[in-house]
Amino acid sequence: MPAARRTPRAAGLPADAPARLRVGIVGAGRVGAVLGAALAAAGHDVVAAAGLSAASAERAARLLPGVPLLPTDEVVAAADLVVLAVPDDTLAGLVAGLAETGVWRAGQLAFHTSGAHGLAVLEPAARIGVLPLALHPAMTFTGVPEDADRLAGSPFGVTSAPEFRPVAETLVLEMGGEPFFVAEADRRLYHAALVTGANHLVTLVAEAADLLRTAGVGDPGRVLAPLLTAALDNGLRRGDRGLTGPVSRGDVGTVRDHLETLAERAPQSVDAYVAMAQRTTERALAAGRLKRHEGAPLLDLLAATRSDDPAGSR
Repeated sequence: MPAARRTPRAAGLPADAPARLRVGIVGAGRVGAVLGAALAAAGHDVVAAAGLSAASAERAARLLPGVPLLPTDEVVAAADLVVLAVPDDTLAGLVAGLAETGVWRAGQLAFHTSGAHGLAVLEPAARIGVLPLALHPAMTFTGVPEDADRLAGSPFGVTSAPEFRPVAETLVLEMGGEPFFVAEADRRLYHAALVTGANHLVTLVAEAADLLRTAGVGDPGRVLAPLLTAALDNGLRRGDRGLTGPVSRGDVGTVRDHLETLAERAPQSVDAYVAMAQRTTERALAAGRLKRHEGAPLLDLLAATRSDDPAGSR
């Protein structure tokens, strides 16, 4: 029997526990429905899902055909494995509320998909005997059909008690992911890193595209795609050594020109440019890409702009 089917026994459940788990999805949104479909493809039985919006109902119908949408407490009661795929800020209240209703039961498996939380948020269920796991797919899901394909090979940030780590890793592998361990104390920093890299990247790309449109470029994507692809590759392979552009050269005059132009034509972009240019300068200095005498004028200019000193923008 393959290891993927020994999950309940690995968790310390009875030896005659069924190889196929009954799965309940709480939050049939962009993440929950995809994970439910992956668990179903691995041979588990998705018995129920909870989702309030019309979009969740449509997504469940497409990815989890035949799975009924039920109230949350009924989903949990029906499941051996409960997948909690709800927004970060609602997770704690949901777990505690379910504990107060008495719907959790000893021996259940439960994992949440929040990158910002570890195991502490599952403590009300764990006290009852639920086996808690935090399995976060380090992938962006936007609700499009190709989300299911993106799951294949995606890294999952896994947080669990040592004795349940094989269970967590097995579930991730069953869903097509690649597990890596994140300590409980590091969970928030881990999530902040991913938000910085993924969410802020989308903002930067959209910002650059808007500026190009303002400059009269009709198809910003055609201009940005090869440049940003190369920049991402450089950053991943070389880190700060992959930096190019005026900051890496200490071209304070060019940066000053940028700030003047942005103040005139795209004032809403000035603060973001200053913040990123300052952090880029600091990293270039720390990496030895800039000498102190080259970086100091840049930092002075950016500080003057931040404090609205007219001299800093001329």
